[in-house]
Amino acid sequence: MIKGIGIDAVELTRIKKIITDKPQFAQRVLTAKELAIFENLSFKRQVEFLGGRYACKEAFSKAWGTGIGKVTFQDLEILPDDFGAPKMTASPHKGQVFVSITHTDETAFAQILLAE
Repeated sequence: MIKGIGIDAVELTRIKKIITDKPQFAQRVLTAKELAIFENLSFKRQVEFLGGRYACKEAFSKAWGTGIGKVTFQDLEILPDDFGAPKMTASPHKGQVFVSITHTDETAFAQILLAE
């Protein structure tokens, strides 16, 4: 049974500016494990990675029904599975969490589906 669905989109030019102007933003959004991956990427991939994770965490908060605040960025973790696909490895949801992240040169999109 579906418990919630959320979607979010982030402009990557905004993320690029944030990384340049406020580098601490990545530490606020990403968990320690996500940050370790982020720090080993090229700048272009950092923008895509942070944009995708931000969109994914926002999408989760919408599916969860609370928005960011009741659930924090640090409560949520998305790491690559054995094939490199994004997988929610930490969240307050006790059931299944299905994750999809994609991006163009300009926008990152994420969708979350919460199931029992």
